Amino acid sequence: MRKYLSNAFSQRSLLEQEFLIAKSIDKFIRKLGKVGAQGTDIVLNFTLVSFDVIGDLGFGETFGGIESEELNPWIQRMTGALMKGAIADTAMRFPLVAKVVMSLFAPIIERLIRDTKLNEQYAIDLVKKRIAKETNRKDFYTRILENRDYEAFSDIHLAAHASDFVLAGSETSSTCLSTITYHLLRNKDVLQKLQAEIRGAFKTYEEIDGASTATLKYTHAVITEGLRIFPPLPFALPRLVPMPGDTVDGHYLPGGTTVSISPIAASLDPANFSNPFEFNPDRWLNASVTDDLNASQPFSMGPRGCIGRSLGWMEMRTILAKLHWTYDLELLDQDLDWFRDSRMHTLWEKPAMMVRVTPRSMN
Repeated sequence: MRKYLSNAFSQRSLLEQEFLIAKSIDKFIRKLGKVGAQGTDIVLNFTLVSFDVIGDLGFGETFGGIESEELNPWIQRMTGALMKGAIADTAMRFPLVAKVVMSLFAPIIERLIRDTKLNEQYAIDLVKKRIAKETNRKDFYTRILENRDYEAFSDIHLAAHASDFVLAGSETSSTCLSTITYHLLRNKDVLQKLQAEIRGAFKTYEEIDGASTATLKYTHAVITEGLRIFPPLPFALPRLVPMPGDTVDGHYLPGGTTVSISPIAASLDPANFSNPFEFNPDRWLNASVTDDLNASQPFSMGPRGCIGRSLGWMEMRTILAKLHWTYDLELLDQDLDWFRDSRMHTLWEKPAMMVRVTPRSMN
């Protein structure tokens, strides 16, 4: 299964699909220029553009979020189900508690089951609609369908993975971009260094793309620091110890044991990072830094690492570069505290962040 999906996320595929990514990003940038002095919720806007990008790449059409300024109902149900599912997952780890939860919150559980079925059917319909399209346009399914084994990879299999890569390829990027924006607007020195790099690298907006932004070292450090300080996937990814067992850090773990590392604990531990709650991109550029930089692994690592990391990097650095080349941003809600006001229920439940967007002076 991973082999088929890896083809869709390969560097070759990304180059073929970059025009689709740019189309939604450019629409997003133009839309921001129309919000006026009253400001806009930049968190919602990052969410809309990220889902539109993944929709166009995966299903041959966007979810229409940038135009409508609203999340597609399917996306709302998926994210809502994940948040409710976090409660159910926690309860199921304690059988006695689970019985109480099931009885006390029966209507919520029933709605969760109903929404899950609706989500599954919508994903199946999207996949079938994309497969039925006769198009020469390159997207995720181009590579998957080219090498598809119909006996091993049914439409149901495709639909099951569709929901996963829609969430993994959008919610994570929008969370990171939102986190970065908050910290940039709270740290003027960092913001000015980012602006100077981006605006000094490009004479025109049209020069900005996935390849040209790959050389922006400070922008890369800003994104890396955003991924560290607020991991987009906050929950620990489970891994199974192979039989008959293994020794990790001096501790014997029997085969079949589920192990995991909390990304938040690892990236915010003072033993790994000095001043861990300080947004400091320079820690990734300073060769003399004593931080354990490898402790931050937002995309996981090894053979089960995130196959969409190249897409995520391309999307995030292109959005940041085009956004800060075009506009100056100002945080309107000075009382906002990103850590205090965020909640974690499998995914991050992020607060609104009102930002004034002003065209930069070209003098």
